[in-house]
Amino acid sequence: MFELKSNLEATFQSWSQPSSDSESSKCENAINMIKGALRTSEELSNYDIQLIPKGSYHNNTNVRLNSDVDIAVKLKDIFFAEYPDGKKHEDFGNYSAKYTFQEYRAAVEQAMINKFGYANVEFGNKSLKIHSNTYRVDADVVPCFEHRRYSSDGSYITGTEFIARHSGVHVRNFPEQHYENGIYKNNRTSRRYKKVVRIFKRLRYKLRDEGHKVDNISSFLLESLIWNVPNDRFNGATLTSDVRECFVYLIENTLNVKSCEDWGEVSELLYLFHPSRKYTVDEVNIFLCEGYKYLFK
Repeated sequence: MFELKSNLEATFQSWSQPSSDSESSKCENAINMIKGALRTSEELSNYDIQLIPKGSYHNNTNVRLNSDVDIAVKLKDIFFAEYPDGKKHEDFGNYSAKYTFQEYRAAVEQAMINKFGYANVEFGNKSLKIHSNTYRVDADVVPCFEHRRYSSDGSYITGTEFIARHSGVHVRNFPEQHYENGIYKNNRTSRRYKKVVRIFKRLRYKLRDEGHKVDNISSFLLESLIWNVPNDRFNGATLTSDVRECFVYLIENTLNVKSCEDWGEVSELLYLFHPSRKYTVDEVNIFLCEGYKYLFK
């Protein structure tokens, strides 16, 4: 602890770096092998499927302890729709499909088993985890349909949507918008945004290792919190000043729900704080206060 505080700027310079080239190479290998697995499926070859890398690796905010690759395997021929109030399928010329999401997920699962072996595939509530070896990292494969958020004029925004295996809950995400917005903010902050995100992620691991309760503070949540810090809080003389500015802004604005209720995820298409989240504003504020004290007090 004393060594960390003795030169915070050097610590932050180190923490702000992405994963090594060897880790990136293993991530690419995992993606290519998943593509190959899907190509061998006779059932899936009949459909238009898009692989969307997402998560920390694809968004270039990963750290060495968090270098698994997340891939949405999106079926584009069939979609889940979100309509404006009072509207339904028929109003937009849509109709119900016979091919179910459960059938699609089963086909993706079988393709992964055929490629990697049953022992190397773990069936989770939201994803299939493909276990790592010396050639590839762990991969979380998420079978999903296209999600369409319609406007009254018939235009729509696309994302991904899947049904969780055990809970039956529909989960919507917008990974492509997340990726584009992250690049934009990184450029607008002279590449400080993603550096600060990595610093916060590494801090989370330090706090966890020292017994702090951080289970509900996910990598995705940290990335979204820093996204909501105004750009003028970045580009100080040092990384240390940027980290401090981010802490101050986030702590002040998570003291009560009203101050942050309109914050969005990085995609700006879903609210960051709403009742269905597993974390609360109070938990986030406690984490931020503990992190600030750990670093600066």
